Amino acid sequence: MENNRIQQFIEQRVILNEKVLETNHLGIKRFFNLDTSAYTDGALSAKEKELLGLTASLVLRCNDCVDYHIIQCIDAGFSDKEIIEALNVGLVVCGSIVIPHLRHAIESIELYHLYQSDN
Repeated sequence: MENNRIQQFIEQRVILNEKVLETNHLGIKRFFNLDTSAYTDGALSAKEKELLGLTASLVLRCNDCVDYHIIQCIDAGFSDKEIIEALNVGLVVCGSIVIPHLRHAIESIELYHLYQSDN
């Protein structure tokens, strides 16, 4: 299958993250570490935190973040129904302004499943 949008996102994210980290900037490295650490097990499980990250990403209207967290949520074992419930929370919190991002998210779930079946 031709590279879908999600596959391109995954590949580009790896390449660009490497370029960012090659700057060897202490503040950037610290922020990346803080972000990584935020999604580890604590009072909430890493899995639960990914679902929270997805909902926050929808509210912030960041499609790259939505894609990243959809991938993480699916890989963590959330069902499509559970992911869609989390997206609904974001929709209720933020309102109709997130509908274009909700559409994007629903398509991303589909595309990631296609990506998984091809790999």
